[in-house]
Amino acid sequence: MSTKTIRVLIVDDSAVVRQTLSEVLSSDPEIEVMGTAADPFVAAERIGEEVPDVITLDIEMPRMDGLTFLQKIMSQHPIPVVICSSLAEEGTQSALKALEYGAVEIIAKPRLGSKQFLEESQIVLCQVVKAAAAARVRKIQPSRTVQPKLTADAILSPGTHAMAETTEKVVAIGASTGGTEALKVVLEGLPADSPGIVIVQHMPELFTRAFANRLDSLCSISVKEAEANDTVLRGRALIAPGNHHMLLKRSGARYYVEIKEGPLVCRHRPSVDVLFRSAARYAGQNALGVILTGMGDDGARGMLEMKQAGAMTIAQDEATCVVFGMPNEAIKRSAVDKILPLESVAGSILALAR
Repeated sequence: MSTKTIRVLIVDDSAVVRQTLSEVLSSDPEIEVMGTAADPFVAAERIGEEVPDVITLDIEMPRMDGLTFLQKIMSQHPIPVVICSSLAEEGTQSALKALEYGAVEIIAKPRLGSKQFLEESQIVLCQVVKAAAAARVRKIQPSRTVQPKLTADAILSPGTHAMAETTEKVVAIGASTGGTEALKVVLEGLPADSPGIVIVQHMPELFTRAFANRLDSLCSISVKEAEANDTVLRGRALIAPGNHHMLLKRSGARYYVEIKEGPLVCRHRPSVDVLFRSAARYAGQNALGVILTGMGDDGARGMLEMKQAGAMTIAQDEATCVVFGMPNEAIKRSAVDKILPLESVAGSILALAR
């Protein structure tokens, strides 16, 4: 059975980046670079002639910046867009804004480096473009900052947990394509006294910190990029730093995280499987696993191990996923207890953690 190739338009003002991206993407038989454009005006002409399946888009460009172009695309003719951003601090803010405007993924611009770096870049780039081609593109409304929503439980509950620290629940969440917006929905729905949360979202280095800070400003719980030995606490979510695996560990009654280098696992670093398997081993039935939108099968095996260790598990349903790959793979392996629409996940986490 011949698969239709995914046609990609590369929009970047750097000739070197256009060349590198073209070579990397063309190396995959399932991907065809239909053209490149040095700025959004040339890109718009090209789209007028032939609509690509996926666009890779630089944010800082002359004549019209990438964010303005993205808004025009999403309001007129939504096409899956992958933001290809430099790793500059300012770039991370704009890239996160792009996700709110409807871009499906962020990747770091490939920088010429070691052979291993280029090989990993190739795996990640091709995977991201395939995920984008499979994504359901929606116009996403920019969100607004909200005041933390405290519940009575935030005042009432701490005393009851001191007695039984080792039965404290830990929630492990994994997500990929479409996950940045999905995580926002889940975490915004949790009160300040929620169980401790550990998260792997496939995202490049440096973006995870900006992403965590952004969620921290929107949610009642505190959200931070995880650092080595951070304790898992009630009312706090720890997000694995880009380009590092994160494991859940336990010392006596304390759960904490370990941050590690290491090879790509399921084509990713951080990998959801690595987090879930550590949760199965160190938290067992005290863990709760959640798998959200994303391409591929990262997390499916780890979720099955969690279920076998006595944890409850939740998968996002197909109707609310941008890409149903990861939840579907976990469901196929009989690793999932509940399949829920995105809006119901936060409530279910709270109910199951009681």
